[in-house]
Parts: sequence; C-alpha cells; structure tokens
Amino acid sequence: MTAVHPIASTVASLMPRAKTELAELVAFRSVADPAQFPRSECEAAANWCADALRAEGFSDVALLDTPDGTQSVYGFLPGPQGAPTVLLYAHYDVQPPLGEDKWTSPPFELTERDGRWYGRGAADCKGGFIMHLLALRALRENGGVPVSVKVIAEGSEEQGTGGLERYAEAHPELLAADTIVIGDTGNFRVGLPTVTATLRGMTMLRVTLDTLEGNLHSGQFGGAAPDALAALIQLLASLRSEDGSTTVDGLAADGTWDGLQYPEEEFRADAKVLDGVGLIGTGTVADRIWARPAVTVVGIDCPPVVGATPSLQASARAQVSLRVPPGQDAAEATKLLTAHLHAHAPWGAKVTVEQVGQGQPFKADTSSPAYTSMADAMRVAYPGEEMQTSGMGGSIPLCNTLAALYPRAEILLIGLSEPEAQIHAVNESVSPEELERLSVAEALFLTNYAASKKS
Repeated sequence: MTAVHPIASTVASLMPRAKTELAELVAFRSVADPAQFPRSECEAAANWCADALRAEGFSDVALLDTPDGTQSVYGFLPGPQGAPTVLLYAHYDVQPPLGEDKWTSPPFELTERDGRWYGRGAADCKGGFIMHLLALRALRENGGVPVSVKVIAEGSEEQGTGGLERYAEAHPELLAADTIVIGDTGNFRVGLPTVTATLRGMTMLRVTLDTLEGNLHSGQFGGAAPDALAALIQLLASLRSEDGSTTVDGLAADGTWDGLQYPEEEFRADAKVLDGVGLIGTGTVADRIWARPAVTVVGIDCPPVVGATPSLQASARAQVSLRVPPGQDAAEATKLLTAHLHAHAPWGAKVTVEQVGQGQPFKADTSSPAYTSMADAMRVAYPGEEMQTSGMGGSIPLCNTLAALYPRAEILLIGLSEPEAQIHAVNESVSPEELERLSVAEALFLTNYAASKKS
C-alpha cells in the first residue's frame, strides 16, 4: 500500500473549510459589468479575497484600481532569503449566469449535487483562488512555504477590458517573478493532469447596421424597404462557410495541432451535441478548437418573439467574438474582421463597428525547468498518471502581457475548468476531487521548484 504524502493528507483535511470559503466567494454576483450587476458585488468579492490573503500572513495586500474601472487584489508573502518568487494568478470576476431560472440550483449559491459543487465561478475562477489558498496552507502546516509568493486576483478577466494588463505595464515591478502559475485553465478531463501549452487570443466587436430612419409596417413596406435585422443576419452568415468553418476575408484558417488529440466522440459528449447534429468545420477537433480561428455571434439586439410586431427594423446590432490561434496577431485579426463586416453588409446598409475587447494568443515554453517540477508534482497528486500537455480554445490576455514584461519568467497554466465544469454555461460546477488534487500538485510544485533553484 502506497503511503499518502503528508501534503495530500493536509489538503484533504482542509477541504471542508475550502467548501465553506468557496460558497462565500461564489455568493458574490461579481460580474464586472455594472449594466448587469451592481459594482458593489465586485468590490465585495475583491475585499473578501484581500481579507483572505491578510489572514494567510500576506503583506502589502492592496486593492489595485485598474484603468478599466475594476479592482485587482494583490498580496506578497515573503519566503526564505534567496528563494525564488512565484506569482499565483486567478480572477474573481465571473460570467453572467445566463438566466437564473435556467439553472438547476441558484447560480450564486454553491450547491453540492452528484459529487460536484455547482455555482457560477466555482471552476472559473473563484475555485482557482481557493486552490492557491489550499496549496499555501498545506505548505505552511508542513514546514513552511519555500518560495516567496505573489498573488494577483483579477477583477475583469471575463470582460476582456484589459485593466490588469494596463496596470501591470505601468507598474512592471509589481508582478515580477521567476515563475508564474496561471490557475485559470483545466485538465483535459477529470483525473488526467494537464498543463495548457497554448491559448487562443480573442477580439470582441459590436457591429450595428442601420437602414431606415425608423421602423416600418412590414405589410406596407416589406419586400422593398431594407430591413436592418435581415441585413444583419445576412452579414453574420458571411462569417461562416457552408460546413461551419470560420471565413473572415484574409484570415488563415488552416492551422493544425500536433499534440494531444481530442477524439470526436469524446468532444460530442463533452459539448453535449444533440443526436443527429453534426460538428462544424474541418480537420481534427484539436485543429478546430486549438489551432484555428473561430467566430461566434455571442449576442444580437432584436425584438423578442413575445410582443413582436409586424415591423421592419431600422437598426440591428450584434456582438461578435473571434478567437485567434497562436501564430496570428489579434490586432491584425481585428482589422480583418472589421474590414469583412464593412465589405459584406448587404444593400448598402450603414455599418458601425466598435471594438469591445482584445487579447493576444499565447504559447508556453514547455521545455523549461518549471514544467519538470510540475510534472513531478502531478505524478504524486495523480498516482499512476503522467502530466499531459494540451491547448485551450479560450483566452487569457494577461499571459502575453506577463510574457512581454518578464521574458525570463516561466509560465505554467493549470486549473479547474475541465469539460464537465461547463464554464460560461448554465450549471457551472467544480469537481472537489480536482480541487483537492490540483492543490496538492501546486503545493508540491512550489516545493520542487524551490529545491531545483538550490541545486
């Protein structure tokens, strides 16, 4: 019988406290958009994180007022003299709940069901903040934290408004570290330890089409008067080919992924694709979600079905997201998408494009010594499993900012957002077993990394 590592035993004993704390943090409706939820909800979540760091002995704890009007939480925990510095990242802001009536349990009330903990932000990424706390507590109870630790909890990651990026650029010394652990990705699936090697970047645009001075009666004018909603639908359709591949004029969409593959049947199950409905695009699933651009219409302003009148719409608006793979420049992709939207608007419709957010793609150096330390740690936290390396279709714009500011720092991406977590969707959840094992892995990584710097 294999002996349980003391760190693992300690983390296991701390899990009830972790659940209580995650429930407290999930309860804050910290969507960083005052049009949807009060700013005070984000402020309260930020203060909770700051108090948690103070309770763990962090000094210099501060709420950083970032240029986008949100707050990031910073703290510093000094380690032994000469020890390396590790930056631990998470974010406390969350996606909106997408209609609270659609959830099986209230989105801002952590609820245990079928062995998982449900709630908005449970995995993405309030659970990541709790993971950092668990790892540090376990180390403190087993001889102390062997490195100096900086923690940063961002307040607007989901909105992509770049507040922390701009703040870090203006204060480059603040987040300087030898290694950076981004706790905002996830394992390829539950029980398979994974680090994320690449992230797609993103650009977010709002496009408005205007065709008439005002709405018109569809019976009196329909058939000749240009309907803005119909024009918008036609314009958005131009962003995809018949097979569903993204088609933005001038934007390459033929990248390939050579690493860990994503079997189509597993992807269908993870994405909960309905029977008889096909996947979109060409190439392997990994090609499509990790190595190629992907456009998504994330919202449309138009009359709801209930209460709709027989009218031609004078104006219509949509929000369009474009994920940008490593090797492509997000700023250039923004220009190409903007030009495409202007060029393909039908009937001479007046087009206005507004940029909402943007972030560059990221590719990590997986040959660095920190990855060896993490692989050894994950081997202990996940007995019988070897660390895997995958891509991730989502975006963390801060990664490129940190890589540019600290080119010698090693950056690792781990986290709790495995497929069953359903982040950004209804009924988001976290696996408590993954929270426990990844907390063990992070604690052991810090130990391994400190030892590697001494040798």
